[in-house]
Amino acid sequence: MKKIYYLPVLICLLSFGSCKKYLETKPTDFLNPDAYYETEAQLEFARAGVYHNVGAPQLWGSWANYLLGWQADEGYMNRFTLTTGPWNYFYSSADSYNAGYWANLYNGINRANVLLANVDKNPAINKTKRDIIRGEAMFLRGYFYFQLVQYYGGVPIKTTPTASVVDVDIPRASIKDTYAQIISDMEAAEPLVPGIAALGYGGAISKSAVRGILARVNLHMAGAPLNDKSRYAEASKWAKMVIDDTEAAHALNPSYPQIFINLCSDKYDAKESIWEAEFWGNSSVQNSDFSNIGYINGPTSAATTINGDGVAYLSITSKFYDVFEPGDNRKWWSITHFSYTATGKNMGNLPATQAAKNTIRPAKWRREFEVVQKIGANTPNNAPILRYTDVLLMYAEAQNEINNGPTPEAINYVNLVRKRAWSTGIRTITVTNGGSGYTTAPTVTFSAGVGGATATGVATISGGKVTAITLNRDLTGTIFNVEGKYSSAPTITITGGGGTGATATATIYSATDAELKPAQTASKAAFLAAIQDERFREFNYEGLRKADLLRWGIFLQVNQDVGNLLSNEIPGDQAVKYFTNVSAKDLFMPIPTTETTTNLAITQNPGWN
Repeated sequence: MKKIYYLPVLICLLSFGSCKKYLETKPTDFLNPDAYYETEAQLEFARAGVYHNVGAPQLWGSWANYLLGWQADEGYMNRFTLTTGPWNYFYSSADSYNAGYWANLYNGINRANVLLANVDKNPAINKTKRDIIRGEAMFLRGYFYFQLVQYYGGVPIKTTPTASVVDVDIPRASIKDTYAQIISDMEAAEPLVPGIAALGYGGAISKSAVRGILARVNLHMAGAPLNDKSRYAEASKWAKMVIDDTEAAHALNPSYPQIFINLCSDKYDAKESIWEAEFWGNSSVQNSDFSNIGYINGPTSAATTINGDGVAYLSITSKFYDVFEPGDNRKWWSITHFSYTATGKNMGNLPATQAAKNTIRPAKWRREFEVVQKIGANTPNNAPILRYTDVLLMYAEAQNEINNGPTPEAINYVNLVRKRAWSTGIRTITVTNGGSGYTTAPTVTFSAGVGGATATGVATISGGKVTAITLNRDLTGTIFNVEGKYSSAPTITITGGGGTGATATATIYSATDAELKPAQTASKAAFLAAIQDERFREFNYEGLRKADLLRWGIFLQVNQDVGNLLSNEIPGDQAVKYFTNVSAKDLFMPIPTTETTTNLAITQNPGWN
């Protein structure tokens, strides 16, 4: 699926020594920038080196999927043999995962700085090409700083290449100044990069990606800890530019599951998936670049199954299970209600207790849709960084703040997101007459559904009467039952079984059921709460939840509440500590020891000394 190819030699070039062979006076695997950046191909390779840090294992290639704890109250990392780390808030500034995350981002920043310093070295290279690469590098530098400021606060700002291993004592910029650098980079990049229609896919930076991430950046600036409320107007402006871009013509994918099937099966959908971290191949293919999406954060699956290995190191919380409303079929795509067998799926039952809900695995990432050979932990599944759905919800949130309450337009955008995943299938079946004389279960037939999506079910008999009709399970695992799709309630016909007279009626869900209720739009606070829950449901396990809770200023309270909830449901379980360990110091991650011991000008975050 990859359109940006990375070469190891470029990683050495852009890292300034990360691939150096020590004790050799003339390294053979290091390219001098003075002798590089002479051709368009060399600029393309350098460009790929900057993109590499987006999909590196320390970010979207692996760690963001489970080790950095970005799932927050969605779930927890169930690999209890890993006792300390960011995922359970029991770690120190010396933690290797924290240090790796920091180092990867600064590595990306330095690569961008090197590229920007050399992009115009050969003015004979097409200027449009140079400007696009310049825009991409500036945006990615801003994105790396955005990842830093969200979790560490203000950080050292570098906009020139690292030229010396001695000149490293750089004090932290303020949070405000760090965001100023991010805004400067991203706004400068916006006119330089192509529109997404011209680009044709979401694996590289487009105007839509820049505008959408600028909306996200400004929402974070408006929230905690900066609390610059003037930024809501900027968030609204940039989101609306994406929405109103007729050339890009962004739109919701009509199928929520299809978004993630595409990400797993090497298919682009630039209308919905605006920017994604790209991966391709497996460990058997030369020059592959793979993630562990689906292996680490999907359903449990043994290596011998046709659907690929899945260790499933994440479990959901009962809070996440319960946040879905009846009729919201995102629930059945997002949580595991089946298990992979050697040849397919085994459909499971609903959890019988609240405690059982906390043992379920997430199911959004399903390896069965991979189109390459499924080998071990290596998956080609792309990670969504920005979806059009997010743009709609960010715009609605910003408008709610600007207008001190929801506008009809904002309400409509939230409803569009909800309706996309809503069932129009059978909601209830009522046996209105049990009939008589039935010796075996009669055949139950439902009238045809919309587009051929027709419900199926079976009857239960007792004492010669039909006592219940139960829908069949959906063996594809897309939804829970084969409920069909209807514009009006289907007719139910009951035949055979040796009896007569049984009748039944059905009710159906409607897309209008998805619309927010008056109480949810009655005030600014009510609408914000509705959006918060909507983001919880829509973006589960996409790495946005922790950052959302931080900017809303409710991170500590939410973790305490979930800790209390799980203390009652699964008392003594190790998972409880993942939430009760959270304290005020966790509003920021610690500056890594690897940084504080070399950069004598930097200060540590509160509580981490």
